[in-house]
Amino acid sequence: MSTRLRKIPDKPIESIDKLMTVRQVAGYLNVNERTVLKLVADGALPGVKIGNQWRFRKAMLDTWLDDQMLGVIPKSPEVSLPAPVARRLLSLSSCFQPSHVILDVQADSKNEVVEELAGLAARLGLIRDKTWFVGALIERENVMPSATGNGVAFLHTLQRHPEQILRPFMVLGRSLQGVDFDALDGAPTHLFFVLGLKFHQLHLPWLAKLPQMCARPETLRVLMAAPNADAMFAALSDAERNLAQSPEQGR
Repeated sequence: MSTRLRKIPDKPIESIDKLMTVRQVAGYLNVNERTVLKLVADGALPGVKIGNQWRFRKAMLDTWLDDQMLGVIPKSPEVSLPAPVARRLLSLSSCFQPSHVILDVQADSKNEVVEELAGLAARLGLIRDKTWFVGALIERENVMPSATGNGVAFLHTLQRHPEQILRPFMVLGRSLQGVDFDALDGAPTHLFFVLGLKFHQLHLPWLAKLPQMCARPETLRVLMAAPNADAMFAALSDAERNLAQSPEQGR
């Protein structure tokens, strides 16, 4: 009897990974509790108030973190990164090559696009299990669509699975006719960036830079007009260099 009673408190501990307190979130984000309270009160951080206490789901925090790094959510906290992390994998070429491009995606629906691009990642040996990757990308789409408008989508998984993602990568698909991808502006999506993320590697600089690179109309025009994968790779490399030279970079 006493043994059973001692085991009862163990059950709530299992839910800590899903439901977190302000203190736990502060530790997870490496900020103070006042910063967490301000962010959630301003509506910048996803949380729910139960009674007079804030509670947070870890999966939603991970999604929010990824979106901050990708630039999907414009309102972001100023959480500075240590210099060694900021320099890590600085070049786009460390995660992306011309062989990672599908010039003309044949799919004409969201799920088919995911299937086609996951197939490329599997053929390149970047993931262990294509079926898992397809399901994980669609799961993320169900939480928050990845199409940010202007014909661009940034797909990635909701949570990190280092045993499935063999190394950080990006694959890119281009649909000349466009696909309805639930974009924020209601327009068809033409460029699909699929990002393979590993746990503890959320701060890869190329992830943060991609939306800024693709925000330039000239970059999108060149990518859509590129005659081959090498030209698409060169266009993104040029956009990366131009961004690094911009006076706004690093603000």
